Amino acid sequence: MSSSNTQTRWGQFIPLVTVFFFWGFVAASNDILIPVFEDKFDLEPWQSQMVSFAFYIAYTVGSLLYIAISSITKRDIVERLGYKNSLSLGLTISAVGAVLFYPAAEMNSFPLMLTGLFVVALGFSLQQTVANPLAIALGPIQTGSQRLTLAGGINNFGTTIGPLLVSLAIFGSVSAPSENVDINTVKVPYLILAGVFLLVAIFLKLSSLPNHPETIEEDVVSDAAPAKKSALQYPQLLMGMFAIFLYVGVEVSTASNLPAYLKELGFATSSVAPYVSLYWASLMIGRWGGAVEAFTNDVSLQKILKIVAPYLAFGVFLGVNTLIGHDVAPFYIYAAIIVVLIVADFASKGNPATMLMFFSILGIIALIIGMLTEGNVSIFAFTSVGLFCSTLWPCIFTLAVSGLGKQTTQGSTFLIMMIMGGGFISIAQGYLAGIIGMQASYIVGVVCFAYLAFYAITVKGILTKQGINFDKVSGGGH
Repeated sequence: MSSSNTQTRWGQFIPLVTVFFFWGFVAASNDILIPVFEDKFDLEPWQSQMVSFAFYIAYTVGSLLYIAISSITKRDIVERLGYKNSLSLGLTISAVGAVLFYPAAEMNSFPLMLTGLFVVALGFSLQQTVANPLAIALGPIQTGSQRLTLAGGINNFGTTIGPLLVSLAIFGSVSAPSENVDINTVKVPYLILAGVFLLVAIFLKLSSLPNHPETIEEDVVSDAAPAKKSALQYPQLLMGMFAIFLYVGVEVSTASNLPAYLKELGFATSSVAPYVSLYWASLMIGRWGGAVEAFTNDVSLQKILKIVAPYLAFGVFLGVNTLIGHDVAPFYIYAAIIVVLIVADFASKGNPATMLMFFSILGIIALIIGMLTEGNVSIFAFTSVGLFCSTLWPCIFTLAVSGLGKQTTQGSTFLIMMIMGGGFISIAQGYLAGIIGMQASYIVGVVCFAYLAFYAITVKGILTKQGINFDKVSGGGH
């Protein structure tokens, strides 16, 4: 990236963030499919979590395929195809996966449904590989992290409305939803999704997005940490890979097991969508607050926006649910919980290690409250986990790749692979729920957060020895 690139290219950045929207829309919609599949295919809790497993393991398979093909051809596949072409290819692959839902419903086949989700996420894996560095390249490097955070906020707008729209499409009228759902109702929504994938693929292909953007090869931060031949030789990356695995795991498993917990409390299958939407909206609430630096350099205005932006995001959640016809009165109390997020954000002072530690501890507290209480207190405690997960991806990503120098791209690929934690941890919690009960099974999330807090404390010392210190968080959302 040349030094003359001093402003964000919004005309190119805005089309790019459409793919971030899709990642969130589909990932959160999976939480609506889980209880439907569990009912219609007579599955055990851990079996229904194969939805999450098939989806998130595809990220790892996709990354391995990317590495293998690049190795065999002796040229990076994205460099060969180009960034814009790779995005279009990824969307086309996802469209094929969405189309598979039609024959899967016709054949009443759960394995083919899982195959469809796997192929959708396989396309997402290629899109992730391209879109994150491309977002950084579309403007000055100094604000690259804010662009990724802003893209993460768009991602979470998708996670907020995804469960609502898919629930509406599957269950019909929100005022009088039917519990006797035919599995064939998934055909039309996913055929429409396939069509949208293809349209966006064409749109991006014809857009002004660069196919081979200028990039900056990061220099080693300090001579105190001599360059290594492999990214895996850096302890911050190795520990960070496990941190990403557990972070995505606790984020996804908390949401994907939430419908089953709500059903235990007496909620109808078709009535869980607003609560799943609130969980994913919580990540949007946190990330909108973290993206304010992308819009202004005024420190005083940034402080104001860090308070205002989370409530604007909460307003989006309330507005969308109101338009669809849900009663939002029970959710007003959630505004008080957002205060905890804002206070913790200010207390961390933008330091990624401090923020990771604070938010991990708050995640532990939220889960313990959810496990020990009942009713709305328990429900809102579990949904608030989304608030405390909102900034963890950028924190972990920043800490894990710090000081890697020329190995940064390789390290980033290894981190993307660990998104598979969303599948493994979800299945682990679903299996444990069958033994100790759904509410108690959230102890899995407590263990995940405990490691993240440990990583925050340990990696700070590792980086300090390498002469690396951070004052600002950077990153986006998966």
